[in-house]
Amino acid sequence: MALSQERKQELINEYKTHEGDTGSPEVQIAILTENINNLNEHLREHKKDHHSRRGLLKMVGKRRNLLNYLRDKDITRYRELIKKLGLRR
Repeated sequence: MALSQERKQELINEYKTHEGDTGSPEVQIAILTENINNLNEHLREHKKDHHSRRGLLKMVGKRRNLLNYLRDKDITRYRELIKKLGLRR
């Protein structure tokens, strides 16, 4: 299921780096993480939904690339973000 507009706005407000920010790596990673978590719940119930599983793997790869970019650009922002989101690494 797609993210509701209200939930997406909450994530943007929580992770934005400045006013009007919707595209910073932090915001993109937070939204992808929420989508990944929702899709994981869906796949636990629907084990044979391989089309959604492919979408999940694409999202995980995109999040990984954004995390790598943020790590290379600013390590402190990266560490704060993975701690806040509860991601391993």
